[in-house]
Amino acid sequence: MARGSVLVVEDDSAIRRGLVDALSFAGYSVTESRDGSDAVQLALEMPIDLVLLDVMLPGVDGFAILKQLRQAKPTLPVIMVTARGAEDDRVHGLRGGADDYVVKPFSAKELLARVEAVLRRSPERPDDVNTLRADGVTIDLQRREVVLADGTRRELSERETSILRRLLIPV
Repeated sequence: MARGSVLVVEDDSAIRRGLVDALSFAGYSVTESRDGSDAVQLALEMPIDLVLLDVMLPGVDGFAILKQLRQAKPTLPVIMVTARGAEDDRVHGLRGGADDYVVKPFSAKELLARVEAVLRRSPERPDDVNTLRADGVTIDLQRREVVLADGTRRELSERETSILRRLLIPV
């Protein structure tokens, strides 16, 4: 069983192949995009858990793709992987919504550790659905509580909240 699904958006075929091989060997399911023109569509149509996104792509740059991804799927983790390592570029990427920013050249071992770290933190990110209402009962996933029809409040454990989120998030 795959550890997660990663979309690799990289125009350099040798780097893309290296990323795909390293991720596949580590147990991830990998989808590739050469130029980013289909990256947002792939992220919307496929069960993608994380995006590795180059900045310097032909046609549209990675910062523009990041902006589109944040508008379409605000909770999808994105790691920028790029040769553009100037402080302004790193700050632009992180402020634009990237979860991490890795400058080329990088080691596969470090990149895999960063992927694991971002995925480990991602379930705690805000989800699109935070409140459910049915039959007079309100479940607030952000506050981790249930409000019954008579106004009684019950606290949800972290595990209960996590299970509810998993059941609600479309795959």
